Order: sequence, then C-alpha cells, then structure tokens
Amino acid sequence: MAVNFKVIGQDLKSRARLGILETPHGLLETPAFMPVGTQATVKTLAPDEIISAGGKLVLCNTYHLYLRPGQEIIKKAGGLHRFMNWNGPILTDSGGFQVFSLAALCRVGDEGVSFRSHIDGSEHFFSPEVAMDVQQALDSDIAMAFDECVAYPCTFEQAKTAVERTSKWAQRCLESHRKEDQAVFCVVQGSVYPELRKRSAEELTRLEFPGYGIGGLSVGEPKEIMYNILDQCVPMIPWNKPHYLMGVGSPDCLLEGVERGIDMFDCVLPARMARNGTVFTSKGKLVVRNADCADDHNPLEPGCRCYACQRFSRAYIRHLIKAGEVLGIRLTTIHNLHFILNLMAEIRASITNGCFEEYKNNFLQQYYSPFN
Repeated sequence: MAVNFKVIGQDLKSRARLGILETPHGLLETPAFMPVGTQATVKTLAPDEIISAGGKLVLCNTYHLYLRPGQEIIKKAGGLHRFMNWNGPILTDSGGFQVFSLAALCRVGDEGVSFRSHIDGSEHFFSPEVAMDVQQALDSDIAMAFDECVAYPCTFEQAKTAVERTSKWAQRCLESHRKEDQAVFCVVQGSVYPELRKRSAEELTRLEFPGYGIGGLSVGEPKEIMYNILDQCVPMIPWNKPHYLMGVGSPDCLLEGVERGIDMFDCVLPARMARNGTVFTSKGKLVVRNADCADDHNPLEPGCRCYACQRFSRAYIRHLIKAGEVLGIRLTTIHNLHFILNLMAEIRASITNGCFEEYKNNFLQQYYSPFN
C-alpha cells in the first residue's frame, strides 16, 4: 500500500485525534495543514522556507499543472518532487474543484468535463481516466479521485446528480489507476443535504479507498452549516482512514474541524491573505498595510519565532508592501504559514496532553478579543 495511516491517540471529550500518515516521501503527523502550491510552488516561498515554517506535505494543482507546463514536462523532470525540489510528501487534487470554480468555462457530463483554458481559451476534456493519467505522470504521493463539486446554494437534484457522478467517477478512477506507489483518496460530496452526504459516504466506503476527502464545503455556506454537516458526515467515514476537509484554513475552522475528527486540511487562505497585506496573530487578523502600522516598530506578533517576526517590524513590512516590494509579501507569507502550522502543532500537543477543549476555548477567546 502506498500510504499507511494509524490513529495513535484521541481526545476524551470529542472526536479529535492524533495520527501518523506514512507516505513514500516521509511521515506526516496529524492533524495537519497542507500549504497549497498551486503551480508547484507556495507563492513567493522556496521549499526550504516552507520546511522552516513547519511544512511537511504540500498540495499541488492538477488542473493548472496540466495546462502549464504540462504533465509530460514534469514527468521528464522525474516527477513533481524533482521538478520543484521538494523532498516531502505531495498531494495532488484532481481538477474537480476547478470545474466548480471556473464553471463559466466548463460543460459537465457523465463522461467528464469539457472546458476552455483560462490561459488561452484552448479546448480540453477531463475525465476520471485523464485525471488519473495526469496525476500518475506528476508522481504525487496522494492523488485525489475526480469528483463533481456543486455551488452553494444548489438544489437537492443538482447535489444528487453530483453525488451520483462522483461515485461513478470514483469507481472509474480506481479501475484506471496503475501506480502502486501512489495512493488515491476519494471525495465525499452531497452539499448541505445530510441524506446525500450519507449516500455518498456509503457508496464510497464500499470501494475501500485508503483516504477520504470531504468536499463541497467552505464554498459560501454559513460555518454553522458546515460544522453540522461535519458532525453528521465524519462518523460515516471509516475510523482507521485519514479524514481530509478540503479548502479550509482559517484558525476557527481548523479547530472546529479537528474537534469533529478531521486529520488533514488545505487552503490558499494564509498565502492569499499575506499577499493582501494581512497576517494572522493570536489576537486576530492584523492588516499590516493600514496606516496605524506605519510607525509601529513591534514585530507582526511579539513572541513569534518565524523569520519575519524575529528580524523585522510592522513598520518596515508595511513600508515594503506600500512600496510594492516583493519582500513585503514574502515576509507576510512566511509569518502566516508559520502561524497556521504552529497552530496545528499546538493542537496536536493539546490532544496529547488531554487538554484540547481547554486549548480551543482559550485560543478562540483570545483570537476574537479586541486587537491591541
């Protein structure tokens, strides 16, 4: 088996748990956050900077790498690990989310998806078989099965059709996949309809995938609805397999997800916020580009051990951002990635020490307190 997952501990008051995910390129302690390297890079950062921030596993985007530079170029380079000089585990998504996010350019049918490139308008077709072929060429440790994600809100019938396609496509992915040192995870769909989530989970667990993603959340629905769906959906997924909540990365959602039994997360949020001049702190978000940071010579967060906070002030980083200097958004990205990865490390420690609930409550109380 390409990956092996073991639950090694559990919180006594919730579904929060500790795990070890073994992959061909190393171990991942869970719960874990995966930095997103859409174009085979976490924007503005080199691989050693991701490692310094605490990153172990990165996510790369199948759709974008298929379009540019193309999987054949990456295959000739020896796969994604050599192409991007990343020695740790890599998970590739299937392109299914891009079908959702770029819906205006796509036509979805039972056989697959026809779409126009957002780069040059050229026509392409993705099927479960194509998604597997591309990901096998990319040589990631974990490939995601091709699925259909629907928007929020959507009708019951739209969500039902997506569930039916996702199950059929998952079967086709398994039948077409041949790479023994690459695991395939599936994606549970069903939008905000509990009965469809149940159906999706039941159909996919019968196929015995080594890991289960939960997709179609964090697409515009209120957080309370997302949490409710997780409460119902996670217990339907095999306990001994990793649970992966896709596209979620805010501190509150990470804590709530862990509490409900989620092991893996990914999101572009830390890097995207950083490029907009905003950083995470223990007391909430800080907009560094705002005028009140112009003469503030404190670090982004006092006590933070990241490279940016150890060496530079808010005033200097604001100056860089306002002047359009790339170093500014590199520093905010380093900090945000460190903050989220350190949060996950502290969550793991709190589960180990039997105080996850206390840690969660204390963190959120401080995080939502007035910034000073």
